[in-house]
Amino acid sequence: MAAIQPGDSLKVLFWNLENYFDWRDGGAGSADTEFSSKGDKRWTKRRFKAKSNAIAKTLLWAGTPDVVGLAEVENKFALKRLLEDTALRKLDYKIVHFDSPDPRGIDVALLYRSSRLKFVRAKPCHIYGKKGEVLTTRDILLAQFKPVGGGEPIAFLVNHHPSKYSGVEETNKRRERAVKRLRALADSLQGAGYKRIVAMGDMNDTPANPVYKKLSPTLRNLAEPLHKKGQGTIRYDGDWELIDMFFATPATNAGPMRILHPAFLTENDKKHGGEKPLRTYSGKKYLGGVSDHRPIQVSLPCK
Repeated sequence: MAAIQPGDSLKVLFWNLENYFDWRDGGAGSADTEFSSKGDKRWTKRRFKAKSNAIAKTLLWAGTPDVVGLAEVENKFALKRLLEDTALRKLDYKIVHFDSPDPRGIDVALLYRSSRLKFVRAKPCHIYGKKGEVLTTRDILLAQFKPVGGGEPIAFLVNHHPSKYSGVEETNKRRERAVKRLRALADSLQGAGYKRIVAMGDMNDTPANPVYKKLSPTLRNLAEPLHKKGQGTIRYDGDWELIDMFFATPATNAGPMRILHPAFLTENDKKHGGEKPLRTYSGKKYLGGVSDHRPIQVSLPCK
């Protein structure tokens, strides 16, 4: 792909890959053991390769996005296998990844096309608790770039906010702290001269939560129009929920956000009717899909 030209757009995709573990048991915890060839999931190299090929097929189907934000990635090794052992090996994707303090050993990550974006810097950004302690959850990944061919710099913030699995009140507070940290990072970037900022991620809540108003006016929620139409990225008990979102500064002129649903990532919902994302597993049963989340995408006009 050629360097960015006047009138071009950057394609940005985000996707929660739902337990994208490699097949090895590296002794990093119970989830690492579970997703190994001898673990409960019987997660073999062959199954890992099948999932990697399906991820690559999706990125090609989506037009080989210039930036790909990912959630639920075990490590850099898995990402290297994705880029080197699938059809993506012919492309110029590079990896940005840091290990996070998440107890399950899953992280966020970012892939970018080096022919389109010049890497400037990146860092993991911890989320802090009430007393200043680092929360054991996924860090926010900050990555900064300059467009190849010229144009204003751009920063990306990849998120996977705390889930609702434990006590509701406590997890709500943890998500509020994650949103507070996201706002602080965006404000800091603006203070450093970055007008073009895009945040993306699995927020583990819908746009209806008023906590996201705290990101305004710095960041605009691009998911709200789809939420109002009843669209979603995951399906729970027959209902769609929109928990994967893009946020962007007004200067990006980003949008509209789209939810992608290629047929090969979908199966019939036999219980509730309609369709739903095809997962890799249902419990311990191997289904051969990729994720319970649909990917989302947005375009950013280049200047």
